[in-house]
Amino acid sequence: MSVTAPKGFVASGVHCGIRKKARRDLAIVRSLERATGAGMFTINRVQAAPVVVCKEHLAAAQPQAVVVNSGNANAATGANGIAHARATAATAAQMLGVSADEILVLSTGVIGEPLPIGNVLNGVTAAALQLSRSGGGAAAEAIMTTDTYAKEAVAHGSGFTVGGMAKGSGMIHPRMATMLAVVTTDYPLEPGEAFDFLAPAVDASFNAISVDGECSTNDTVVLLANGASGIERTPESDLQFAACVRKVCGELAKQIVADGEGVTVVAEISVRGAATEPQARAIAERVATSPLVKTALHGHDANWGRIAAAAGSAKFDGGFADLDPDLLSIVIDRVPVFVDGAPTGDEPELANGSCAIDIDLALGDGAATYLTTDLSYDYVKINAEYRT
Repeated sequence: MSVTAPKGFVASGVHCGIRKKARRDLAIVRSLERATGAGMFTINRVQAAPVVVCKEHLAAAQPQAVVVNSGNANAATGANGIAHARATAATAAQMLGVSADEILVLSTGVIGEPLPIGNVLNGVTAAALQLSRSGGGAAAEAIMTTDTYAKEAVAHGSGFTVGGMAKGSGMIHPRMATMLAVVTTDYPLEPGEAFDFLAPAVDASFNAISVDGECSTNDTVVLLANGASGIERTPESDLQFAACVRKVCGELAKQIVADGEGVTVVAEISVRGAATEPQARAIAERVATSPLVKTALHGHDANWGRIAAAAGSAKFDGGFADLDPDLLSIVIDRVPVFVDGAPTGDEPELANGSCAIDIDLALGDGAATYLTTDLSYDYVKINAEYRT
């Protein structure tokens, strides 16, 4: 009951026929109280129709509900795609008794195929009639594509709750990671405030993960806040709320990485001692997205040479991030393999499905972490057959 755990939220998930198999493929999440909210979106220049329409609606009004479909991305679909996204919002608005620009529309699935709008509008009608406090699980299931399980998270503060659901398995890479997420809360926020809480949480979670280095056309994270908890807001409660949003986003991000397409190993890349924090992040991202590092992880090979090479080629500010090979140290699963620019001769086993890679540049105070995965034979098979 993740997105409906906060007071004043209902949700549903239905099968409307977008997907070939009889599985849920359309969800609605709605606030029963007047809400405020914000969204963050992919920076890909090819932006899906729902992303375009969401931005328009957020500029005009406060969001009261979110409609999400899986099985079709409604991306690279031209003017018809925009019209279909708007029609989806209009139908939802009519069913829910709000204005069309108070509806956000999210889509995920195959790029370049026309959205079967008749099925979608019928699904919106059916989903609107099935909204309930117990519908969070069905909604989380309905937004899955190649996911193997629904992704949900909840965090409780002093008198308030933050809930969330997400989908994501492939095309996972900032900014942002193909992923969608809806976060709800009964914490009181004024219009225009939600973004300030959402942005740092996204930066530390969804913008710090990678499965395959591919940036999606549809990535969206939405936060809805309705104040239904009725608590008195204080500076201390704001700090607690920020921590809860970050916790929910972080848990959802971890679930996305763990459920990555074909994933057998999850690795955390930790960089410290960088000249600056942005440079640490650039190095962590470069190591996390290196195909050679990722294939070594799949083979349970602690190939620290590939890690060092990736770290030394991290692009930053028109050049490369600062790195002195004579100061560089690498530790894999607590085993030092490269210390102060020299190999130790030690070799970790990498026998399980997780791996910790710690990189120390000994240049400053910059630090960053990144979650990544191995790159497996199954990943290639899944994506080679994605449209069939």
